[in-house]
Amino acid sequence: MAEDNNEGKKKVTVEFKKADDFKQAYAIGAVGGHSPYDFRIGFYNDSQKGFGQQSDSRVIERTLETEVILSPMAAYELSKWLNQHIQEYENLFGPISRQQAQKTEKNENKSDSSELQGYM
Repeated sequence: MAEDNNEGKKKVTVEFKKADDFKQAYAIGAVGGHSPYDFRIGFYNDSQKGFGQQSDSRVIERTLETEVILSPMAAYELSKWLNQHIQEYENLFGPISRQQAQKTEKNENKSDSSELQGYM
């Protein structure tokens, strides 16, 4: 007969609330790194600022929206959570593709924002 491991344990309830200064930010990409102490993930958006001095170059302005600093354990748990939810998403909607839209002669001269959405 198995022992009841719940003897003497108290039930823990977690209540979520948003901080007074809570805000949401949409991001098209992320950059970051780690040290022995923490993981840092900065989330950014890109916008086309204009053209460079040469007519064949563009200037992209990358705006860092927010940075999240995680302990190694929290980063590990986040990776597990993300992998689980990506798998659930792909089961419902199909594989997530990182391929950029193919340029055709028809849209060759148009600004294709898909070029801006790469991750570092």
